[in-house]
Amino acid sequence: MALNFHQLHIFHTVAEKGSFSAAAAAMHMTQPAVTMQVQALEEHFGTKLLNRSTKKIELTESGRMLIPFARRSIELMQETDTEMARFTHKLEGRLQFGASNTIGEYVLPPLLVPFGRQHPDIAISLKVMNTTQILDEIARHTLNFGLVEAPVAHPDIISESVMQDELRLIVPTGHALAERTSITLEEASAYPFVLREEGSGTRQVMEEEWKAKGMDPRALQTVMELGSTGAVKSAVEAGLGVTMLSPSSVKHELALGLLHAVPIADASFKRQFYSIRLKSTLLPIAAVAFLNFLRERQIGEVSKGGNE
Repeated sequence: MALNFHQLHIFHTVAEKGSFSAAAAAMHMTQPAVTMQVQALEEHFGTKLLNRSTKKIELTESGRMLIPFARRSIELMQETDTEMARFTHKLEGRLQFGASNTIGEYVLPPLLVPFGRQHPDIAISLKVMNTTQILDEIARHTLNFGLVEAPVAHPDIISESVMQDELRLIVPTGHALAERTSITLEEASAYPFVLREEGSGTRQVMEEEWKAKGMDPRALQTVMELGSTGAVKSAVEAGLGVTMLSPSSVKHELALGLLHAVPIADASFKRQFYSIRLKSTLLPIAAVAFLNFLRERQIGEVSKGGNE
């Protein structure tokens, strides 16, 4: 009998959920049907894949060896479905994910509109929160994945780059630097700064580049630290100082001439935005389609101009 993809999917789900009953509920099958399909897969390979002697299902040595192949086969089928759906536009389902402040409030909204037009049958549920909260909800399986401003070092998490962004020096209208086409890092360091709080992705990128250029970010004249991008924008607009932000987060203020983006010629504040998900969880097709959609968009283009 030929190898059956459906049986591989069922086997992977049983291993992931830890029981036949939980796998049956997740796949909308009866428990005896799930058991029968796993047994058929074991007969196909001629080896036992799961130990059923304990309350919790455990993988045998051959079962552990099969898991990555089962996962790859499922991912390949998902990619196939996603690509073929381009021709039918019939992708559907619920897309539940989280995003950090800058991504969720400023980068994603203009992208959700064209994605929604392409896939009107996908319902999107987006939560804007910090990385710790996103990780917690992913672990509890209430979110499919998250979009964050830095990779996550965790043994159970996969971090993959999906978008690129670049910070610029943001100054208020009428500022001495507002009409400059570019400045040096040393020149920028001479002005008072309004910054995001320590630990934020934006501040981390800024401080790392300062250090890479042999300068101490702690020596900056920091007049204010604020917990949101919106608060930083308001403070800079009021003339309290300058800051480092993504032009995508000040797009409207730049268009209205309330703020100006000034490139720093001798430094690069490029950064990646990352998707994060559990290694043990396969993304639904809607999530795969959305992440592919983001990768195809050149987010960094938003940051190329000066005062666009």
